[in-house]
Amino acid sequence: MTGDLVVLGGYGATGRIVAAELAGRHPGRVVVAGRDLTRARELADSLPGAVRARQVDVERPADVHGVIRTARVAVMCVERANVAVAKACLERGVHYVDISATRSVVDGIEGLHRIARDHGATAALSVGIAPGLTNLLARLCVQRLPDATEVDLTVLLGGAGDHGADSVRWTVTQLGVRPPAGRRRRVDLPGAGRRTAHPFPFSDQHTLTAALGIQVTTRLCLDSRALTATVFALRAAGFFAAARRLSATG
Repeated sequence: MTGDLVVLGGYGATGRIVAAELAGRHPGRVVVAGRDLTRARELADSLPGAVRARQVDVERPADVHGVIRTARVAVMCVERANVAVAKACLERGVHYVDISATRSVVDGIEGLHRIARDHGATAALSVGIAPGLTNLLARLCVQRLPDATEVDLTVLLGGAGDHGADSVRWTVTQLGVRPPAGRRRRVDLPGAGRRTAHPFPFSDQHTLTAALGIQVTTRLCLDSRALTATVFALRAAGFFAAARRLSATG
């Protein structure tokens, strides 16, 4: 395989891991791309294998077309203009990988199936933890328990780790949208004890419900019980929804 491996949002919390892994496997072919050229260069210089840096704003079509011109694969590690970027890649026969956890984004890219097929390209979606590992684990469980009638997924989010600005922003944004169907549930989590997990709009539950033919629900809790209770009490009171409306009008 020839061509560049472009990591869009390559210096973010997820992108830098992807870039480092690819640089070790494909020296000389990795491009770290993002709006901040200084950060992209700093990361590129710290990785082995002659990694290159490019300044790219994914919301500018000219930037996107410029960086994928020599690409074989593009990995999207930010959630901005994903469908437009995917379309640009697939139309050029560039394989596309996306980590997005938002249902509308996943649905939009799935709608590009014909374009991908006509140009011999593949879009790999739900490549992360949730969605990603959760999808694989759920499918494995159903394969081993074929009589299962529902699947419950629980994500325990740590408060101390470096989740990255985009990940934190996405989580807060989702707190401001209408909660998905389902009730909170008490679950036993190995190493964390019995916790209260709340329905949360990760895209994996929608993808899996369609793929597996049974109801799948994804819930979220934080490593701090007090913080979990506070955050979801605020969501129930409409705090995050109000903040989102104010942000949109401001």
